[in-house]
Amino acid sequence: MQKSTQDYLKTIYSLSKNGEIVSNADISQKLDVAPASVTEMLKKLADANYIKYSPYHGSTLTEKGLTEAQKITRKHRLLENFLSNVLRIGTDKVHQEACQMEHTLSDEAEESLCRLLKHPDTCPDDGNTIPACDLPFSNCEECIQLHQKGLEQVGKRDKTLTPIKELKTGTFGKISFIRGEHKVLQRLLDMGLTPGTRIQVVKVAPMDGPVVVAVRSSKLVLGLDIACNVFVETEQPIN
Repeated sequence: MQKSTQDYLKTIYSLSKNGEIVSNADISQKLDVAPASVTEMLKKLADANYIKYSPYHGSTLTEKGLTEAQKITRKHRLLENFLSNVLRIGTDKVHQEACQMEHTLSDEAEESLCRLLKHPDTCPDDGNTIPACDLPFSNCEECIQLHQKGLEQVGKRDKTLTPIKELKTGTFGKISFIRGEHKVLQRLLDMGLTPGTRIQVVKVAPMDGPVVVAVRSSKLVLGLDIACNVFVETEQPIN
């Protein structure tokens, strides 16, 4: 995939809040690109089924576009962690360095980098959530154990996952991946939040506040640390 395509998808992903439409003007400002060039590129992305584009209205990512956007965003935010926390690169240079490196980072290198950094959950620059990996695991411990056994790649997850924090009120979903150490997994197990559990988002508080979810016949209040690290596959409500 071309660098320019990845840059546009990543930008739309970063500007879209819970799947909201992103305007051409916002994309133009974010990328520092002329409006006419933005329009031309968006038409190409729509033709390739990466976005849904409506002239004078804006763009949203398709499932195909969301998958690619999350993939390049994940690489970017992992690299920012590496550059900042391991190489101690100055904060004023980290973002631009990551932008240059993200397009050439292989999937295998990305996996190794994630393990080296101990599966970070947020970007050091702005605190944004790092998207889930596309490996077919339900938690990070499975990935660690597989690596320790010296086993090779086991395929890719075929569904795009979203952290609970980024879901809209009323959304239904099934928990598919939990990021964190053993104590995190145990804490969620005690709360009844395990892979395969179905949830509904009842309320999303503003300003990084808690998220209220319905689980079976109970309601749970999840802090940001949990809501950003429990990933779900969205579903239609079960009648």
